[in-house]
Amino acid sequence: MNTNTQFLVIICLLLSFSNTILAQSTYQVGGLPSINLNYKLEKKWSLNFKIESRQLLQKGTFNGDSNKSFEYVLTDYSLIAAKKSGLNSRISGGYLFRFREGEATHRFIQQYTIIQQLPRLRLAHRVVTDQTFSSAEATEYRLRYRLATELPLNGQSADPKEFYLKIGNEYISSVQNSDYDIEIRFVPLLGYAMTENHKIEFGLDYRVNSFLNHFARHSFWTTLNWFIEL
Repeated sequence: MNTNTQFLVIICLLLSFSNTILAQSTYQVGGLPSINLNYKLEKKWSLNFKIESRQLLQKGTFNGDSNKSFEYVLTDYSLIAAKKSGLNSRISGGYLFRFREGEATHRFIQQYTIIQQLPRLRLAHRVVTDQTFSSAEATEYRLRYRLATELPLNGQSADPKEFYLKIGNEYISSVQNSDYDIEIRFVPLLGYAMTENHKIEFGLDYRVNSFLNHFARHSFWTTLNWFIEL
């Protein structure tokens, strides 16, 4: 068997294996709208208040089984305080309250962000740790890293009445009891600066997890974000 034949056999086996795994993987599709209120304070402090809701429209497996029905999933309320710790960096901390199926969940958040300003590109590196508490489940501890870029489609920056692209890629490792999991997120968004104080972003929030010890779970959320500077 020559090298080309061996290569084709390996590719066919990998495709067959991936199709089998994908067929048994689950998926869910829904909406993820949010409102962000940002307020600048004195001495380089700022506040961010965010309301985010999640609605499920369809779920099933990739082998064809599916269920289409509207289902309210949850609502998150978060308050984050941040302070610039350097020319292009800031430290943040805050609290998130989640209401889901009549149960309350509490999450404490700590994060550090570094901004790289390139000629036509801005890169944001964010490292986050958080701890989630609820009466129904054991405490969950997570470590997150996100790389996001913002690219204006006109000029050097996204000025009012102009569009821009925002792409984020995030990796989340979590531990709950003795269970360990990894989640990967990919978020491409199209943004529009309506005014200096109002921006909207529309796109996809794709997430995949539970692929270490189980069949993967895929989530496709249609995202609509509204940012308001107070």
